[in-house]
Amino acid sequence: MLLTTDLFRLACLLIGYAFGCIQSAYIVGKVTKNLDVREHGSGNAGTSNVIRVIGKRAGIAVFVIDVLKAIAAYMVCALLFNGGGSFIEGASLLPGLYAGLGVILGHNFPFFLKFKGGKGIASMLGVMLALDWRAALPAYAIGFIILMATRYMSLTSLSMALLFLPLLLFFNHRPETLLIAVVMASMAFFLHRGNIQRLLSGTERKLAFGRNK
Repeated sequence: MLLTTDLFRLACLLIGYAFGCIQSAYIVGKVTKNLDVREHGSGNAGTSNVIRVIGKRAGIAVFVIDVLKAIAAYMVCALLFNGGGSFIEGASLLPGLYAGLGVILGHNFPFFLKFKGGKGIASMLGVMLALDWRAALPAYAIGFIILMATRYMSLTSLSMALLFLPLLLFFNHRPETLLIAVVMASMAFFLHRGNIQRLLSGTERKLAFGRNK
């Protein structure tokens, strides 16, 4: 299946958005504790808040699902529209990349939850891996070091989003790919604006690695 016009971009965005609307944090909260995780803790439907509100196992489950839904959407659109990436060979990275952008939009702004979702970091990590593992793995490694050194999940997330751009440039990706990566990173920074303010003021909460209290 191959569209000869730019309509494939819209199609991939919509398919990705549908995958992104699988709100793992909301579902896990309802299934395990019968609560809406967005009404507790930081109010974010993401891994960090699930860890704080429900526990580490639930947080890990949410993280894995959010990463995998991005990879799944990427692969579906790559297969439908002759795309390529880390795990599949095709003519262009754009079908999967637009699907990935759609996943992040669906995750952050799910229509059935009044457009209040998460911040899209785990899904962005999935897109990064599906797009180009050579750029993704160094970003992951540096992010892991930052997390171990600071225990600030927000700083770790923003660092990986920012690092991915020069890494894509290093591997000679086309301008449209870089532009979409900029959009993803900009969205991450916008949704983390409160975290950035708390980081600057020294009031940002650190992620606890020990036993949950």
